[in-house]
Amino acid sequence: MTDRQTHDAPRPATAADVPAVKAVIDAAFTPYIERIGRVPAPMEADHAANVAAGRVFVCGAPVTGLVVVIPEDDHLYLDIVAVRPDVRGTGLGRHLLTWVEEHARALGTPEVRLLTHALMRENRELYARYGYEVVEHGAEGPYDRIHYRKVLGAPPMG
Repeated sequence: MTDRQTHDAPRPATAADVPAVKAVIDAAFTPYIERIGRVPAPMEADHAANVAAGRVFVCGAPVTGLVVVIPEDDHLYLDIVAVRPDVRGTGLGRHLLTWVEEHARALGTPEVRLLTHALMRENRELYARYGYEVVEHGAEGPYDRIHYRKVLGAPPMG
C-alpha cells in the first residue's frame, strides 16, 4: 500500500465479518496491554452483538479498518476506531474519522463523542489533530479515560 491511498467507503459489517472485526481490533489494541496494564475495553466488546445491532462499519477486503458507532439523541458516539497495524500511515484512520463525522451529519446529530485511555498517546494526538476537544478526564473503574467531543459544522475560530 502507498503512504496515502484512496479507501473505499465503510460498509455495514455482516455476521461473516465478525472474525475479521475481532482480528482487526485485537491487532490494533494488543500493543496497549503492556502499557496500560490490562486488556483495553475494545478487545472485550461483544463484536457479534455490535455487528447485529448495525453499529460496525468496515473498510477493505479483507477488512483493514473499522469503526463502531452508537447513535444517541444528541450525538454520535464513536465507540471504537481500529486500523490494522500493517496499514497505518495510509490515511485509513483519517478516512474513518471523516466518515464518522459525515455519518453523524447524515443522522442529524450535532457532534461526535469518544473516549480513549490516557496512556494511549497516539490516539490522543490523533484526536487533537482532527479537532476533537477534551471535555472530561478521570478514572472510570480500572481505566484512566479522556473524553472528547467534536461539534460538527461549528464556524471557524478567528
